[in-house]
Amino acid sequence: MEKTMKTTRLGIRLGLILVALVFLAACSDSNPPPETSLAEEVSSDPVLLKESFSVLLAGTLIGKLEVEHDGGETRVDFEFRNNGRGPTIKEKLSLAENGLPSSWTIEGSTTFGNKVAEHFIHAGSKASWQDTTGTGSATLAEPRLYVAQEASPYAIWVYAKALLADEDHSMPVLPGGTLRIDTMQQLSLKGEAGDLSATAYALSGLSLNPTYFLLDDKQALVAIISPSFALIREGFEAEDERLRGLATEYSAQRFELIQEKVAHNFDNPVRIRNVRIFEPSTQELGEPVSVIVNGNKIEKITAADAPALAGETVIDGAGGTLVAGMYEMHGHVGQNRGLLNIAAGVTSVRDMGNNNKVLSGLIEKIKSGRLAGPRVTRSGFIEGKSPYSSNNGIMVSTQAEALDAVRAYSGGEYYQIKIYNSMNPEWVPAMIAEAHAQGLKVAGHVPAFSNANAMIAAGYDELTHINQVMLGWVLEEGEDTRTLLRLTALRRLPALEMDDPKIAVTIDAMVASNVAIDPTLAIHEALLRSRNGAVTPGSVDFIEHMPVGIQRSAKTAWADIATPEDDKAYWQAFDKIIETVKLMRDKGIMLLPGTDLGGSFYYHRELELYQLVGMTPAEILKWATYDMAAYLGQDEVLGSIEVGKYADFFLIPGDPTKDLKAIKTISMVVKDGTVYFPSEIYPELGIRPFVTAPSVQHLEAKELL
Repeated sequence: MEKTMKTTRLGIRLGLILVALVFLAACSDSNPPPETSLAEEVSSDPVLLKESFSVLLAGTLIGKLEVEHDGGETRVDFEFRNNGRGPTIKEKLSLAENGLPSSWTIEGSTTFGNKVAEHFIHAGSKASWQDTTGTGSATLAEPRLYVAQEASPYAIWVYAKALLADEDHSMPVLPGGTLRIDTMQQLSLKGEAGDLSATAYALSGLSLNPTYFLLDDKQALVAIISPSFALIREGFEAEDERLRGLATEYSAQRFELIQEKVAHNFDNPVRIRNVRIFEPSTQELGEPVSVIVNGNKIEKITAADAPALAGETVIDGAGGTLVAGMYEMHGHVGQNRGLLNIAAGVTSVRDMGNNNKVLSGLIEKIKSGRLAGPRVTRSGFIEGKSPYSSNNGIMVSTQAEALDAVRAYSGGEYYQIKIYNSMNPEWVPAMIAEAHAQGLKVAGHVPAFSNANAMIAAGYDELTHINQVMLGWVLEEGEDTRTLLRLTALRRLPALEMDDPKIAVTIDAMVASNVAIDPTLAIHEALLRSRNGAVTPGSVDFIEHMPVGIQRSAKTAWADIATPEDDKAYWQAFDKIIETVKLMRDKGIMLLPGTDLGGSFYYHRELELYQLVGMTPAEILKWATYDMAAYLGQDEVLGSIEVGKYADFFLIPGDPTKDLKAIKTISMVVKDGTVYFPSEIYPELGIRPFVTAPSVQHLEAKELL
């Protein structure tokens, strides 16, 4: 019978996204009350007429948020830069007497350059707004909150005050949905000017994950926290590590409760009856069978009509297809993505760079069964220090430090090292030699002021992202790819001719040196083909199942599409990418399926896109399962459904060898012997399920089927 997960902690999940937070404006009742100064709402303390916050990534200062309250208006300046990019936001905001905004103007640019010109106003009974998704309006009988697309993190204070003043701490919002605030715990913080009492809260309702933040005893904003990012009141930066640890634990506690509800572990064998197994060796579906799982291994595969044994749990596959768990080869694993990947049939992820300490803790929680998540293959991230650094993994300033970083990743815990943009290209050959001597593979971006040809010659085993290769064909000497140029320069791609000799030189070098590539097609599609007001192509099949905030974000462009010429160039650039990846496949270069978008739904899209380069659905399934297990040296225990291998697989009602979209309707996932039903998981995250769960029957000692 099913075991009960031993979990008692209470918490609410992480939801901070500093890059593109979904924040509120709000509207008042039909008779607009007079406006009042935000400073009066914050406190009578004149110090709070101006507020300053530091934006930190894993303890490194990457930006600032400045607030000034003056004459009934609040002005906010927000900016950070990490990895050569980040948002720049300026706001003007006025509150009505009821504490809700009566006007809100937001201007600037998003992380990837899309221009922001958002306006909200409430007049009489009418609320109207304009944002990157389009325009909207509503006639209101009573006050209601409105969701802003591109507000700065300071907006969280505005709606926190509104929610705390509400009787049940919950309010409906425009254009749809509900926000809720929950109290987490009381804290005492130590700052440069002394101690401070604060309360931690969680805000949820618009996205998949709550946002955690702190207010002081006057309800002024103190911090917004996540496991990696934090925005902290100036003078309290020393509390960064502690607060990020709290955010990690709050998130873990929430997912622990969800795990208790949705993870099914059985004392006795589980028989998955009447299924057809996808066979990688033939790329076909086998005849109907029953698969018996005992513990975390596949114990037996028998005829579909073989009688069940007493004490078994029988799951009716109803003639559906069983596919081995898939591999996301470009992930950055976090607590908020683990369960989503499991529900999507992604049971293994190669992490391509992370906060090493945070990831180690997460892996232990997954292994212990405390949290749901995929098996993780680790990459050791190494970045050179520069004004454009990605603050991740190990950062180095000299070749000696770079070699020490390589050695730090040796010992078996890591599969490879990953080299990043700000690395001095002159150090790379020595790093590769040391990595190979330590038994590590080498993957990475092309360091700035170099090109893919040089990295291939230096000994790369794998190149990361197709743009990193193609930029070498369109950049001028001296152009700096540590900046957004490594993305915006892609609009030059349509001018390429595929028979250009420089393209052949790179591809021939990859073939000769057996260099693989992780193209990450889905993220390039999102960058090049998202447009304001239209659902991005990669989200069409699932977006209506998502919370309102995510639905709106799917209608926002990433890049700054300023002119019709830009629109055409960016759109056609993706066609050129597809041509290039097809040429690579035709030449026999090893391609790897990864998203850099968190996997799950976007992983399904990643696989779907490879049909454009000539792969059949059956080839794609084999590639995403068995071939990736073999690539990582795990094919003896994973990658196919065979007796003795780990029980990592998923059930779908359709035939994915005929229509790959069938993988988007998963009814059951088994990971390491634990059974999950996505129809139970998705409602916990605010997602409308796609299909129902299969029927389950627990056979008593005398009961047989």
